[in-house]
Amino acid sequence: MLNTILIVLAVLVAALVIIVAMQPPEFRITRKATFTAIPAAVFALVNDLHQWEAWSPWAKLDPAAKMTFEGPPTGAGSGYTWEGNNKVGQGRMTILESRPSELIRLKLEFLKPFKATNTAEFTFKSEGSQTLVTWSMSGKNNFMGKAIGLVMDCDKLVGGQFEKGLADMKAIVEAGPK
Repeated sequence: MLNTILIVLAVLVAALVIIVAMQPPEFRITRKATFTAIPAAVFALVNDLHQWEAWSPWAKLDPAAKMTFEGPPTGAGSGYTWEGNNKVGQGRMTILESRPSELIRLKLEFLKPFKATNTAEFTFKSEGSQTLVTWSMSGKNNFMGKAIGLVMDCDKLVGGQFEKGLADMKAIVEAGPK
């Protein structure tokens, strides 16, 4: 009887490992919003990491998080580290590429509660008097990431935060300069 239970348990564990291993090796989360503003106005808000606190959904999850800015004030090489509560964790973000009114590419290094390195991108596309802003994040799924993806909808979870951030960014940009 005990042998049968152990065999069944081993088969279930093996099946779970196979299912996890078959999950996609990479992920991409994307959200878009249209702003009534020129691309340069939206670009400026994203290209200056000092301004992220005004619209970043993660800044609102822990207003007491410690942030340290590094490098130039804007553009490529600009970065910051953060350390906050269990909702925001600890990590580093650096602008890798900054093409005015077109693209900002960032390296995201998460240190806590889990280690991961991902790429985030913002693109800005003029559509008449409006700008289509696309915010995406992509990266590799290790075994643990694949397993978590089986029980959590990461696209919905992170994508929901992107939607909040884009809505706050839109409100700031469309309100104009103060």
